[in-house]
Amino acid sequence: MPRPLALALLAILVTACAPVLRDSDRGAIAGRTYVVTGASSGFGRGVAERLGSMGANVVLAARRGAVLEEVAGRVRAGGGQALVVPTDVAELDQVERLARAAEERFGHIDVWVNNAAVGAIGRFEEIPLTDHARVVQVNLNGTIHGSHAALRRFRAQGFGTLVNISSVEARVPLAYHASYAATKAGILALGTALNEELRLNGLDDRLRVVSVLPWAADTPFWDHAGNYSGRSPRGFLMDDGQEVADAIVWVSVNPRPVFAVGWKAEAAVLGSHLAPVFTERMAGNLIHRAQIENPPPAPPTPGAIHAPVMAGTGVDGGTRARIAREDAARP
Repeated sequence: MPRPLALALLAILVTACAPVLRDSDRGAIAGRTYVVTGASSGFGRGVAERLGSMGANVVLAARRGAVLEEVAGRVRAGGGQALVVPTDVAELDQVERLARAAEERFGHIDVWVNNAAVGAIGRFEEIPLTDHARVVQVNLNGTIHGSHAALRRFRAQGFGTLVNISSVEARVPLAYHASYAATKAGILALGTALNEELRLNGLDDRLRVVSVLPWAADTPFWDHAGNYSGRSPRGFLMDDGQEVADAIVWVSVNPRPVFAVGWKAEAAVLGSHLAPVFTERMAGNLIHRAQIENPPPAPPTPGAIHAPVMAGTGVDGGTRARIAREDAARP
């Protein structure tokens, strides 16, 4: 590795960390209305429950209505208000219904979090094209649908923050995640373009668009993903799902155009700028070892790409514990 790059990466490893929610953030969140998609598990559930504990009004959207009711109970128990609106973000009319329901209940929307996502793991040509198409429909089209609904309302009311959950894969795409990485790059590009439109129209001091780039995290995503790799689904060096969720809450009231969560994401983004080929090949080698060489066999499955599954309703996915068990069982 070139010495300047090594020094820069070392500096990030030492200094970068996830932000901490403070009392001032609680004051900025209490009483505000948030729409959160993908709120039935993972980052979305973690964001929703944290917002509830800070006194927010939380509009919960996902396909699993019964699970959303459970999350709503946690939001209310924490001191917030909750509204459940079962939604498939790939369907434009359902996203519009979500926005109208939020306005009818709480008067306006302060923050919209586009978090809903699905993924497909495996060699690109071995994943059914219908699965690739659905990944694009949910991740990219769903984010466009939500962004359109939110920004129209933000312009009309003169304020608002849009938080789109992209991924570090927008900067360093991973092998075996091709369509997922493509959608996350599209989400990042969308955010950049929208921020430029706001700047050119003199609205960037009142309307903000944030693109969040998390590292791989231990959430139910891995059990919900379509998997055609022939191996048990895995990431590497996973972050804690609730820590990422808390970072998303933090950036909603401390907005900036692009927000990489934690030192691993920061280092990957820096590497993609300073040494892109090296960074891409290192990431490719790591995911090949993690996903193709080491895990035990697993049958092909579309996961929750086309229809929700009952399993995986928490913030934590138990993936790190599963990997540890699988590795311990290897001969």
